[in-house]
Amino acid sequence: NFGSKILLEFAESCIQDSSSANVRYLLPSTTTTTTTTTTTSTTITTTTTTKIDNNLNSQFSDRLVELNSRKFMQLRMRGVGSKKSLLLAAGVANALLQSSRGFSIAGRDFQQQQRWLSSNKREGLVPFYPLLASVRNETESTTSIFADEDNNDNDSRSEKDDKHAKLLSDVGLDPSQFQHIHKIPPKRTLTPNDIFCNRELRLGGVEAIGFDMDYTLAEYHQPAFDKLAFDGAKKKLVEAKGYPPQVLDWEYDHTFWTRGLIIDTQRGNFLKIDRHKYVRVAHHGFNRISATTRKHLYLKAFNKVISFSEKHFVNMDTLFQYVDAHLFAGLVDLKDEEEHDVLNFKTYEEMYRDVRECVDLCHRDGAIKDVVAVNPVPYIVKDPNLVPMLKRFKEDGVKLFLLTNSYWEYTSTVMNFLYYGKRVSDEKQKENEWLELFDLVIVGSCKPAYMLDPYLNLFRVDPQDGRLQNTDGVYEIDALGPDGAKKFLEQGKTFQGGNWLHLHAMLETRAGDEILYVGDHLYSDVLRSKRTLGWRSAFVVPELVDEMRVFNQNLPLYRKITGLRRLRDELDMYADEVRSGVLGFDDDKQKQVLQGIDDEERKIKAKLVNIANQWHAAFHPIWGALFNAGYQDSRFAFYVQNYACLYTSQASNLGLVSSIRAFRTSADILPHDRLLSDEENVQFVELEDLWDDEGQTESI
Repeated sequence: NFGSKILLEFAESCIQDSSSANVRYLLPSTTTTTTTTTTTSTTITTTTTTKIDNNLNSQFSDRLVELNSRKFMQLRMRGVGSKKSLLLAAGVANALLQSSRGFSIAGRDFQQQQRWLSSNKREGLVPFYPLLASVRNETESTTSIFADEDNNDNDSRSEKDDKHAKLLSDVGLDPSQFQHIHKIPPKRTLTPNDIFCNRELRLGGVEAIGFDMDYTLAEYHQPAFDKLAFDGAKKKLVEAKGYPPQVLDWEYDHTFWTRGLIIDTQRGNFLKIDRHKYVRVAHHGFNRISATTRKHLYLKAFNKVISFSEKHFVNMDTLFQYVDAHLFAGLVDLKDEEEHDVLNFKTYEEMYRDVRECVDLCHRDGAIKDVVAVNPVPYIVKDPNLVPMLKRFKEDGVKLFLLTNSYWEYTSTVMNFLYYGKRVSDEKQKENEWLELFDLVIVGSCKPAYMLDPYLNLFRVDPQDGRLQNTDGVYEIDALGPDGAKKFLEQGKTFQGGNWLHLHAMLETRAGDEILYVGDHLYSDVLRSKRTLGWRSAFVVPELVDEMRVFNQNLPLYRKITGLRRLRDELDMYADEVRSGVLGFDDDKQKQVLQGIDDEERKIKAKLVNIANQWHAAFHPIWGALFNAGYQDSRFAFYVQNYACLYTSQASNLGLVSSIRAFRTSADILPHDRLLSDEENVQFVELEDLWDDEGQTESI
C-alpha cells in the first residue's frame, strides 16, 4: 500500500530525529557490538545485537511512534497500519544505521533506492530481516544477526503449514492439492484499520454503497471543532435564555465524555448501562453517584425493568453530543448550588431543552459552519486514502451515494476540502469536481425521518448557487418511462430531502440488502437503516484505535480478570458440593469448610474488583471501556453487535479490501458451548456418570 520512497524518507527521519540512546533501544539487548555510522548530516554511535527476542514486534512498533510520530501518522493515513509495514519501516531505519553499505538516502535517486531494495527482496516482499542481515562489526566483517530468527520464522511457518495440512487431512481433503496455504502468515496481523464483521456480508453482492458525511467521510479535530458549538451555545444561553453570566467562563473538556452514555434529562444524570440495562456507572452533573443511590434510582424504585426508551432518556450515540453533555452537566451543578433564581424555576429537563436548542441553532446560524468554511484546516481531518477508496469502488462498477443531514453549502465546502486536500477558491469550489465520485448526492436528508416518513418531498439542488427546484419524485421517474431513473439523474444528481423511496428508485435497487450504508450515528445511520429498511450497515468507530491499543497493552490484566472470575465460579461449585453432603463432612466440619470458602471468596472478590477498576480506568478514568460495562458488554457494544454488519475505525478502511471481499463472522456461542470449548480448564462428564447406585459422586 505504499512505495519504497515513502519508506526511505521515514527511515531517514527516524535516524535524524534519534539520539544514540533512542537508536540503541530499537533492538533488544543481547550480545552486542559497537558500530559508528555516518548519515547525511548525523554521526551516530550505537549498540547492535546479535540476536532478537520475542518482543521485537511490539518494541519496534512502540519505538517507531516515539521516534517520529508525525511521519508515522502520515504513513498510517496512507493505509500503513499493519505490523508488517511497521517492521519494514523499522528495518529500513536500522539497515541504514548498520548496513555495511552505509549509504545516505539523500545521495541516491529514487531509481537507485528501488534497485537497492529490490536486491534485498525475499518472497516478493521487503521484510526487515534481509535488510538487517548485513551489519558491520568491529572487524568490518559481515554477519547475519538474524540467522536464528530466520530459522524460527521458517519453523513457525512450517508449524503453521503442518497445522493447516492436518486440518485438511482431518476433514478428508488432500493437503497436496492446496498450493497456497503455506503462504499464509504464521500469525494474523490485526490493526484498527481492519474491518470487523458481526454479520456475514459479501461486498460483491452489494449494488450501492452510501456514506454519511459528518464524522464519517469527514472526521473532525477535537476539541477544536466542538469548541465552535460550545462557545456559540453558551453565549446564546446567557444572552438569549438569561442564564447566569458565569456560564461564559466555562471551558470545554471533551475528554470527560464517551459515546454510549444515556442522559436522564429529568434528574440531570449521566448513565452507563450494560446490555441487560443495568446501570453500572452514574454521574449527577460532573459528580459521581454512589452505588446505593444509583441502585435506588434505577433498580430498587421500579416495579419493572426500566427500558431507557422513555422520552426523558437521551442516547449519546454521536460525537456531536459531547457539547450538549458538557453544557448540561455544568448547568446541573450550577442549579444545585441554589444561588441563581433563574435556575430555581427551571427543571433539569427544561435546561436540557435550552441546551439542545442553542447547540442546534449554532449548527444552523453559521456559528460553526461559517468558521469552518473560511479555514477548514484546523477543524477537518485530511484523509489521503478517502478519494482513492471512492474512485476504486466507482471503477469497479459500484454505485456510490452521499446521504447527509448537512445542507448544500456546508456539504460543498467540506467535500471540496476532502477532495483537494486544501481550501480552494470560491470559483474553484463552485465547480464541485468531487461530485464525480458519486452517482447520487442527497443533502438535508433529516435522518432518521428520511428512513421512516414516505411523504417527505424531494427537491433538486443547483450546485452552482444552492437553489432548490421542486420534483415529483418517484412519480416523475415513472413518468419518464424506460430508463426513467437514468433520465431523471441526467437532469442533475444533487438533491435535498426526500425519503428512502426516492433513493431506491434512483439507484434502481430491488431490495434493501443490496445497499451498504456507512455512518457514525448508532441510531440514525445504523439501527434505523437496518431495522426499518433492511440495509446492510457499516459503523465508523474512531475510538476503536485507542480501544484496541489499550486492550492490547492491558491483555495480562484482562486474563487475570477472566481467571479470577472463573476461579470464583469454581469455588462456588465446590461450596455446593460441600453443602450437598456428598463429600461426607459432618456438620461441624461442613460449617468450618464453608466459612473458609466464604473467606477465600471475599479475598478473591476484593482483588477482582481492584483489578477490574484498573482495567476500566486504563480506557477511561470515569466511564471505563467503551465496549464494556462492568463484566458485561455495554449497551453501546450490544447495539454495535446487533445492528452493525461491519465496523471499523474510519470509512477509508474500506479501500484496503477488494470490492468483492467476503466478510465472515465468528460463530455465536452460548456459555455452555464456551465452557465445553475450553478443554484446558474444563472436563465434560455425562449426566449419568455423576451418580452411582450407592449415591456416591465424584468431585468435578
